[in-house]
Amino acid sequence: MRRIVLTLAFFASLAAAAHAVQPDEVLNDPLLEGRARHLSRELRCMVCQNQSIDDSDAPLARDLRILVRERLKAGDNDTQVIDFLVARYGEFVLLKPRFEWHTAILWLAAPILLAIGALTMFAFSRRRGPLPAGPAGGLSAAEKQRIDELLKSDRN
Repeated sequence: MRRIVLTLAFFASLAAAAHAVQPDEVLNDPLLEGRARHLSRELRCMVCQNQSIDDSDAPLARDLRILVRERLKAGDNDTQVIDFLVARYGEFVLLKPRFEWHTAILWLAAPILLAIGALTMFAFSRRRGPLPAGPAGGLSAAEKQRIDELLKSDRN
């Protein structure tokens, strides 16, 4: 049984590491290939839209992977490759958009809404005031006596 579990775990780990990069795309230089894989994980597949080109099997993703490798072989650094693709396809090609004035709403909307919600909750709790402790008159003498009797019977 243990052997089956280990075998399944092994195959599951292989599936997690699977990428769409074809063997004919891989560069001979391991350093350039590592840079290409890193860049491929940062670029969006224009067909799948929620996958990187490293994970996508779409023909356009393959073309982009090849283009990235060609640019790296030509001597471009990582920033130049990203800038080339952004100039060609727009900011949408980036899985994580850059923080610029026109993308500020993407980056700042969540923290601003969270702060507004926290301030609203704080203001609401301050305006409402403390909760009342109980009935205005407290317990009557008969109620206090009944509680005392119950407590004494529990001790015995």
